[in-house]
Amino acid sequence: MEKSVVEARGVKKTYDDSGVPVHAVRGVDFKLEPGEFTALIGPSGSGKTTLLNILAGLDTPTEGEIRLSGRLISSMSGRELSDFRRDHIGFIFQAYNLFPVLTVEENVEYVMLLQGIPSGERRRRVMEVLEQVGLQDYAERLPLKLSGGQQQRVAVARAMVSRPDLVMADEPTANLDSATSGELLDMMRRLNEETGMTFLFSTHDRIVMERARKIVVLRDGKVSEIREK
Repeated sequence: MEKSVVEARGVKKTYDDSGVPVHAVRGVDFKLEPGEFTALIGPSGSGKTTLLNILAGLDTPTEGEIRLSGRLISSMSGRELSDFRRDHIGFIFQAYNLFPVLTVEENVEYVMLLQGIPSGERRRRVMEVLEQVGLQDYAERLPLKLSGGQQQRVAVARAMVSRPDLVMADEPTANLDSATSGELLDMMRRLNEETGMTFLFSTHDRIVMERARKIVVLRDGKVSEIREK
């Protein structure tokens, strides 16, 4: 049996707000299996972004543990955690976070450059993933010469090109119109089916929820419901 891609056990996160404890996550047990296409939803203040950051190793839990592909990341720190995140998680951000002075090709290959992958292999993978997202003719363009939807496709390509175990997206459609959002989500779902890569979205967007195969509902820092489609 394959390992879960992500497993959270008894995860809690409490912040100190000027001496007042704020319980952002209140004891979450959560699993993501290989190949899932899952939306994490809930009202503002439900703990979605905090939980996503903890699952990604960008924040540490106050209690509990997080395993990614069988490795305990909640006890990692510093360089070990940074390298593990780089090699196992792809991130898609609401604001795209592309380097404006780098071309599309250079933006997509950046993580592989950090991983020390040889230039020929980098080029081959970049062109392959750009074709998958429909941007094979845009490799030499700068991000500012692209539409918002095209920039987000570049961000998707960058997240996937290093073949991570998990692709995480925090409100990836927030800056896009509904038609562009629908096209982007359809593309990601197709890539999910073709590659078997695991996707996790934190979102308020109905378009994302409609296309997710599993929905995890967070309320007051706890998982209140899990819906499989």
